[in-house]
Amino acid sequence: MTEVGIRRVSAPELAAHALLAIDTSLGTSVALGSGATITEVWSDDPRGHAEVIGTLIARVFAEHGVDPAAVTGVVAGMGPGPFTGLRVGIAAAHAFALGRGLATLPVISHDAVALEALETGAVAGIRVVQDAKRRELFVTDYAGLDWAGIPERTGSPRLEPREGFAAVANELWPERVPAASLVRLAARRLGAGRDFEADQALYLRLPDVMQPKAPKPVTP
Repeated sequence: MTEVGIRRVSAPELAAHALLAIDTSLGTSVALGSGATITEVWSDDPRGHAEVIGTLIARVFAEHGVDPAAVTGVVAGMGPGPFTGLRVGIAAAHAFALGRGLATLPVISHDAVALEALETGAVAGIRVVQDAKRRELFVTDYAGLDWAGIPERTGSPRLEPREGFAAVANELWPERVPAASLVRLAARRLGAGRDFEADQALYLRLPDVMQPKAPKPVTP
């Protein structure tokens, strides 16, 4: 049986919102926030996203004690992340939102990692680094928090080769993306009237498995 972690986080910025967040860019993390409190559950299994996503969604509702009908928006972690894992969470977020007639609120996953670091004493100027496999890394740099408490990126998330990669001070290698922070970021964006990210997964490279090309016609 997959081990499931759980935590509760205070979130005064939620106000009247009830937000469900799902991320499968690094492990599988699901959070539900309402009434100034967020409940988060997760699995660190790097491969079992499809197997655990339904269980985690049901678990977070049971732990938080809120009916699915109370949700007002669905936050989707858009990566960066590997194709196979990332699409599971985005598809689950879209399916829940469609079923309830709700908006999908796309957020870059690394922003959630940066938020926790910047709010717990990290100096301005941090880098989030994630193993992208195939001797590559997903990398995003941040300057600090803006006036709304949202991490400011100094550039878009990017793919870098592991060979020759130069480490910097205040570099973070997260074990998972905290879905609770995705909820908080979405609430802050809503409160500040900010737009969300494009509803497009940040794969940053082609999938490992490609659809085969049509065979060439045989000349008689």
